[in-house]
Amino acid sequence: MADRFRYLVIADESPEFPAALTYAARRAKLTDAGVVLLRVIAPTPPAEWVAVSEEIRREAADAAEALAERYAAEVWAESGLTVEIIIREGDLKTEIKRLIDEDPSIKVLALAAGAGAGGPGPLVTQAARGQSFATRPVPVLIVPGALPREQLLALAEPEGGAAPAETPPAA
Repeated sequence: MADRFRYLVIADESPEFPAALTYAARRAKLTDAGVVLLRVIAPTPPAEWVAVSEEIRREAADAAEALAERYAAEVWAESGLTVEIIIREGDLKTEIKRLIDEDPSIKVLALAAGAGAGGPGPLVTQAARGQSFATRPVPVLIVPGALPREQLLALAEPEGGAAPAETPPAA
């Protein structure tokens, strides 16, 4: 696990997920941080035959990996930033907690709020209620999922459009 500051983004099929990744990747690029993309797949229900369960699990893992790799490739093409992809099987909230607790380099959980009739999403709702995602405190960054890409990128830029210069410590 890396020692540098990293953003955690949860990969899913929601329309707002790319907004969280876009924002986190831009901030990471500007601040020499990293991005971790977590994709959690639901546990495979037991089937009558073990081979069927294994095939279902393999297909879910392949689909999860394909989704994560597609978005990681987009980040690479746009920014040259390598995204670490982590695929886990289990309950989403449990796996988020486990990963944050295991990896001290994850400093921010980046989410995007949904704008549709379904509300902001379960993770954003959890954050709004003040419920923690891990044993250790980790800030939750919420970006508007319906914000156009250009506005998201502009929002991620520090004032003036350039990365802030390192300020030497006061003597």
